[in-house]
Amino acid sequence: MADETAAMEPAAGLAIAVAEEVTRDFPAPGGVVRALRGVSLGVRPGELIALRGRSGSGKTTLLNILTGLDNPTSGRVRIAGQDLTQLSETARALLRRQYVGVMFQNAHLFPVLTAQENVEILLRLGHVKPASERSAQSRRALELVGLLPRAEHRGTELSGGEQQRAALARALVTSPRFLVADEPTGNLDSQTGRAIAALLREVAHSEGIAMLIATHDATIAASADRVLQLRDGLLAEA
Repeated sequence: MADETAAMEPAAGLAIAVAEEVTRDFPAPGGVVRALRGVSLGVRPGELIALRGRSGSGKTTLLNILTGLDNPTSGRVRIAGQDLTQLSETARALLRRQYVGVMFQNAHLFPVLTAQENVEILLRLGHVKPASERSAQSRRALELVGLLPRAEHRGTELSGGEQQRAALARALVTSPRFLVADEPTGNLDSQTGRAIAALLREVAHSEGIAMLIATHDATIAASADRVLQLRDGLLAEA
């Protein structure tokens, strides 16, 4: 196996999201469990990285730390040059709103709202106005993922694949520079999963968005620019 630390070093000045020697400990009976052991990683604009590993290997922990939802026990995390470990909770939330998009295994759409209204929620929370601007941004995001013709359909009227497209549009609506997704195809059939994997790659490349996708799906791994494996808290090229 190649040297694990060297394999993860980001190209200087290019990475949007950077982890440097990140560790994360959790309390456990009789001591602590070290979920991450000196993880270093850089994700560049337009790059899609598939993050693989067994359940419980620390993939979600790493995503949470890279987006500022959790703090590392040691090490540094930077988004667009800003050190998250030096920011307050409020400042981290503002940075996430400006630079980061998040997509989950479940679409988490509001069933009574239309696809466009679900996408527009983040803009409402961010107090983006006027309403015409919110509408234009949300419709552009829906168009980007091929869902604009279904903009006025409620969440319950969308198929599983369409719901994930809406969830991706919601993650993209604020024009993030870094997008993370946690098992985005986990609840989809293989054909729909392949379509979502292809869409993620297309959007990453066309929009220049740095993407880190935690997944068990070989289809996403096959379409990724790089595949990394998290095992026993260590990161290596797969």
